[in-house]
Amino acid sequence: MIERYTRKEMGDIWSMENKFRKWLEVEIAVCEAWAELGKIPQDALKEIKEKADFDLKRIDEIEATVKHDVIAFLTAVAEKVGPVSRYIHMGLTSSDVVDTALALQMREAANLIMEDLKKIKELFRQKAFQYKDTICMGRSHGVHAEPTSFGLRFALWYEEAGRNIERLASAIERISVGKISGAVGTFSNIPPEIEEIALKKLGLKPEPVATQVVQRDRHAEFLSVLALIAAMVEKVAVEIRHLQRTEVLEAEEPFTEGQKGSSAMPHKRNPVGCENLSGLARLVRSNAFASFENIALWHDRDISHSSVERVIIPDNCILVDYMLNRLYGIIKDLRVYPERMLKNIELSYGLYNSQRVLLALVEKGLTREEAYKIVQSNAMQSWKEGKPFMELLLKDETVRKYLNEDEIKSIFDLNYYTRNIDHIYRRVFE
Repeated sequence: MIERYTRKEMGDIWSMENKFRKWLEVEIAVCEAWAELGKIPQDALKEIKEKADFDLKRIDEIEATVKHDVIAFLTAVAEKVGPVSRYIHMGLTSSDVVDTALALQMREAANLIMEDLKKIKELFRQKAFQYKDTICMGRSHGVHAEPTSFGLRFALWYEEAGRNIERLASAIERISVGKISGAVGTFSNIPPEIEEIALKKLGLKPEPVATQVVQRDRHAEFLSVLALIAAMVEKVAVEIRHLQRTEVLEAEEPFTEGQKGSSAMPHKRNPVGCENLSGLARLVRSNAFASFENIALWHDRDISHSSVERVIIPDNCILVDYMLNRLYGIIKDLRVYPERMLKNIELSYGLYNSQRVLLALVEKGLTREEAYKIVQSNAMQSWKEGKPFMELLLKDETVRKYLNEDEIKSIFDLNYYTRNIDHIYRRVFE
C-alpha cells in the first residue's frame, strides 16, 4: 500500500523486516520443540537463539539467484548461525513457516484494528448522547419522511460497530491457526508433538486437517470482516457527504486552518475526507472478493494464492486501520448545524405529518383507502402550490367533517416524533 494510507504502527506489522522476524520466530519455536524432544542439543539451541538473525539486503541478493524467498531467508540466517544451522527448518516445508508466521502478522494487525473499532464505537456513543435531543428530518429515498433525532444516527453506527467488534473477535480466533505438519500436512518428517509444542509457544492453535497450507477460508473470513468494517465506514461517510451538500448543509466534516478546497474556486469546502473513505472502501471490498478466489487450490496446494495474498492481506489491514482513524477525526470534529435542520424540516410544508393525518381520519371511522385519498389530494396540492399542509387541511370541508381545528393543529407537534427516543437509547446503551 502506498505510504499515503499507511499509519506507522500498522505499516511496521507488514514490513519485510517484521515478516522475516516472524519467520525466524516460528523457526526458533520449532527448534525449541525439537530440543524438548531431545533431537537438538541444548548448547546448539542456545547458539541458534543467540546468533539467529538476518540482513534484508543479503536475503534479496540470495533470492535473486535461488528464486525462492524461504530458501533465501534460511541461507541468510545460516550464514549468521554457522554449522548448528543444520537444525533449523528440520522436517519443515516452506508453508509451515510462511502460513504460521502470516497468522502471527494477521493477529497482530487484527488486534490493532480492534483497538481502532473500540475507540470509534465509544466516540459514536458520546455523539449519540450529545445530539440525542437534536431534531432533524428523516429521509427515505433522499426525500423527507418523518422527523427523527440526529443522535440516533450515531446510535445506529454504535450498534453496527459493536457487531463488527464481535465479527472481528470471531475472525481473530479463526485466523490464529498455524501448521507444522510437513509437505502435505501428514507429519511425514516431523512428529505431531513438535506442532503442539511450537504452536503453543506462539499462542496459536493447530490446523486440524492441513494440506501443505492452512486453509484459505480462514483468510477469506478475516478479509470479509474487514470489508464489512469498511462498509460501515463508508455508510457513515456517505451520510456526511449528503448532509454537507449546499442544499442540505446540516453537518460537514472539519475544514482546518489553511485548508483549501479547490484550485479554481476559493469558496469551496468539499467533503474530501469522506469521499476518500468511500473510495478506499471499494478497494477493501474488491480485495475481499479476491480472497474467495484463493480458497480453491490444486490438490494439496499450488501458489496461485501467494501473489494475491502478498497484496490483499497487508493492504486491507493497512486500509481499514487508516479508514477507522480518519473517520474518527472527522466524527470527533464534525460540524453540526441544528438551526439548519429545523429550517430544512419546514421545506416540505409540514407534509411529514401526512401519516398522522391519515391515522386520525381512520380513527374517526373512514376506511384507510378513503383517508389516504383525502390526505394525498391535500399533500399534492401543498407540493404544487407551495402552501402549508396544515393550512390546506383546515380549509378542506371533508377533513373538517371529522377533525376540528384543535385536533388538526395538535397533529403538527414536532416533539411527537421523538417521544420514544429514550426507549431506543435504553435498548442500545443499557
